[in-house]
Amino acid sequence: MEQLNYSQVREMLLYIAEQIIASKPLLTQVDSQIGDGDHGIGMERGMKKAAEKLRSMEEGSDVYTLFQEMGKSMLMSMGGASGVIFSTLFTGGAAGKPASAVLDSQGLCELMEGGLQKIKERGRAQAGDKTMVDALEPAVACMKACAGSGNLRLMLDQAAQAAREGMEATKNYQAKYGRAKSLMERALGHQDAGATSTWIIFRSMAEYVQRL
Repeated sequence: MEQLNYSQVREMLLYIAEQIIASKPLLTQVDSQIGDGDHGIGMERGMKKAAEKLRSMEEGSDVYTLFQEMGKSMLMSMGGASGVIFSTLFTGGAAGKPASAVLDSQGLCELMEGGLQKIKERGRAQAGDKTMVDALEPAVACMKACAGSGNLRLMLDQAAQAAREGMEATKNYQAKYGRAKSLMERALGHQDAGATSTWIIFRSMAEYVQRL
């Protein structure tokens, strides 16, 4: 599997939305341990709106427009820091890209890397701060190492594993942002909700491509 066409990218993004929506109870539980407990609610709301938009885009030819519209829908419906950050994951690397009818491993890698860079610029979080960056940064690093192979399945499978390991690692960190920051050592042993959503996003991409 070397590339995805417009229809396949749309279906992959819809699958991500479905998986996040289905994971609302998990995300709520994870966030309730050290956060405000509303992460699952916000992600569900954002992904439902994103899915509505994607379903209306059956006809099209630019894969990057799909990512931009998904992110915009999330931003307009979620609100708060999560809305800004997770919308940026989809829009940050897609903005300004020349229109393309297909998405290959290099293009997807560049898209996710651009999202990571914009997220770090806006939120200023670094690896080890107990945020989504802890899952996203190793996933992107893995994508960069694998993108040259042209094998989307291999790249996404390894990126999903890296995201999971990054998510698990957040259990060992004290939080530097959000409500969990005030918990200090009490946040240890609990994984970050944003990192959990990030892992689900990468896992979903890997699962979708594996089925093709």
